[in-house]
Amino acid sequence: MGGQDGSSLVKRWIHESNNLMKTSSTERGRAYQTRLIQSGKTVLADHATTVPVDVNSQLAGLIADHSEDADFVTALARGIAVMQALADKRRRMSMAQISHITGIPRAAVRRSLHTLSRIGFVAEDEDLRFYLRPRILSLSHAYLSATPLAVFAQPILDQLGEQLQEACSTAVLDGDETVYLARASSSKLISPNINVGRRVPAYCTSIGRVLLPSLSPDELNTYLSRSKFYAYTNQTVTAPGELRKIVAQARESGYAYAREQMEPRICSFAVPVRDAGGYYAAGINVILQGRLMSEEEMAAKFYQPLSQAALALGALLVH
Repeated sequence: MGGQDGSSLVKRWIHESNNLMKTSSTERGRAYQTRLIQSGKTVLADHATTVPVDVNSQLAGLIADHSEDADFVTALARGIAVMQALADKRRRMSMAQISHITGIPRAAVRRSLHTLSRIGFVAEDEDLRFYLRPRILSLSHAYLSATPLAVFAQPILDQLGEQLQEACSTAVLDGDETVYLARASSSKLISPNINVGRRVPAYCTSIGRVLLPSLSPDELNTYLSRSKFYAYTNQTVTAPGELRKIVAQARESGYAYAREQMEPRICSFAVPVRDAGGYYAAGINVILQGRLMSEEEMAAKFYQPLSQAALALGALLVH
């Protein structure tokens, strides 16, 4: 592990965390991003890959970037960051752990947790560890129930999943990421990265690759020039030039393929969903876990049924 054992890394992180507490909130957010990236590179120095910056550090950076904005409500942003940390780790955490993960001062974390617990979103156990309460689901349910795409996609995905006997999902492009909105209820158990609400980088997913052609040339150039592309596996394509070719191929062929881009032994195939006006609205994919197929094999087997499902869904959507 880059010449350091786990104990020394933990000690270094704790030392740096203590140093961060002495800085201003703006410096702390930016230092947190740097520390996370550098720590990831140290841990994986011998593996030709880099730990990607997670959503917690992204939020820390956004809070730091808006520190001079008089209309920016920092307390609200920190509360959201606390909820995101609890959701992302999927385990109960102490106040100190939440502060360390988010880069938010412990006093501010305490106030956020106090507020969230009073309005029913967070609870505390006898060991003084915090966790999300079911009320948090009301936020996602409100979006999903009000979004025609998610509502219309579910029965179509269920039918597609039954037909193919494979895991099928629908996702949309949101910034640099794809967000999964629905999955076939008959889908086989697959990676938690594919659960509804999960956000994953667009460049290394089949749905992301099939939706990136919706960007204008200028938007695509900006995306390729400013984004950081991390190698999740030794197969992940990270070169902007290669990604540009993949996007061009997806635009021409009408489908996209991804093989072991985020996890070993997983490949996927996707087609775009266009609404009644012909605009890109989403993507539908099929995911194979534990076995691999070539692009040609997946296109021959899945292109037609996925395209029919995409047409059916697109016909229900009005731009």
